[in-house]
Amino acid sequence: MGTNGSTMLEPLRQGLPPLDPAAASSAASCALPARYEAVREARRFTRGTLDQWEIGDRFDDVCLVVSELVTNALRHALPPSASRCPEQNPPVRLHLMRWTERLVCAVRDPSHDSPVARDSDDFSAESGRGLFLVDSFSDSWGWHPLAGTLSGKVVWALFRLQRPAE
Repeated sequence: MGTNGSTMLEPLRQGLPPLDPAAASSAASCALPARYEAVREARRFTRGTLDQWEIGDRFDDVCLVVSELVTNALRHALPPSASRCPEQNPPVRLHLMRWTERLVCAVRDPSHDSPVARDSDDFSAESGRGLFLVDSFSDSWGWHPLAGTLSGKVVWALFRLQRPAE
């Protein structure tokens, strides 16, 4: 992850049984370039990862949330120069982590600004519904600033998974 896993996952413990980052059964991550084609790359990476973990049945909800989180990072969290020189700026990074009964999608970006959820009553607006969709399709979501050597923040969404049949 590049940061202490317990620091990054601290918000996920609110209202849930303890979650040991070292107990993640699977984890995958990919760097995404500072261009909108990265959303397609994030969906493709998510599809392949969920299929590999045999939880492809959750793809539709997870893919929608990943698309919104990555789009928000590209649109609101990158400096204006990122699109002119994408190789010179820190990339947006997508992390997928799986525990037996949980899946976490986390998107890291270089901004320190908190994500802003817009009023969900205005469905005619051209934009601003992304975090409303994240909230609607995931079981919980949140964000926190990064600590240590990394700068920026992580916006995450949690999905509860069905317990595997024994």
